[in-house]
Amino acid sequence: MSSVLEVIGVSQQFGGLKALSDINMHIDKGEIVGIIGPNGAGKTTLFNVVTGMYNPTEGHVKMDGKDITGLKPYIIARHGFARTFQNIRLFPKLSVTDNVILGMHGHTKANLFDCIFSTPKKRREDAECEKKAEEILKMMDLWEDRYELATSLPYGRQRRLEIARALATDPKLLLLDEPAAGMNEQETEDLLNTVKKLQSMGNTILLIEHDMKFVMNICERIYVLNYGELLAEGDPETVRNNPAVIEAYLGKEDD
Repeated sequence: MSSVLEVIGVSQQFGGLKALSDINMHIDKGEIVGIIGPNGAGKTTLFNVVTGMYNPTEGHVKMDGKDITGLKPYIIARHGFARTFQNIRLFPKLSVTDNVILGMHGHTKANLFDCIFSTPKKRREDAECEKKAEEILKMMDLWEDRYELATSLPYGRQRRLEIARALATDPKLLLLDEPAAGMNEQETEDLLNTVKKLQSMGNTILLIEHDMKFVMNICERIYVLNYGELLAEGDPETVRNNPAVIEAYLGKEDD
């Protein structure tokens, strides 16, 4: 099994604060892997290092065996990373369909001339983007909302649209930052089934999530961070029963 992502000895320091300390992890092709831990544990900082928003103080990040440490976020995105954020970042004045199509623009090949004169190449590419957007929206159960403004959707469906837009880039690794945040029980269950479906279609997924039921029911492996350090790793059963994880994060059943 080849590793899509390798994080090797990564540390991240902001002045006197060490947000991450010697983190090692890997994500293999086709896996769903979770990162959990208390608030301030360094989870989003790790996402930001992996996606190039931060240049790590120490260590390396590799994708498919290639060192991508320190590359700009847009270059890393072109290498095949796509992410969602804790706070929804849609284009509010654009339709659901246009939000997804915009996710494809980093991979389109039409130039300025093609756009100005609407060349056959541009028209063909636009048709391909519309067809792909239709496929993604149907897969994410958003097709009926295709003409709606993004911000007119209920919160849970906006979350799904963010994932749809990320999928439009054909990512090798999909990074989801708290995808179930703010969702009700039914929305969370629907999202869980959708993520499983994405995996069955060959997607590799790394997620941060506070909903432990969601994490334990979907992840094959879990990394636990605490105060910027790797506290534990393993399959859900191993992590659930780890005394250090129980004390630091999960708590006891009678707490």
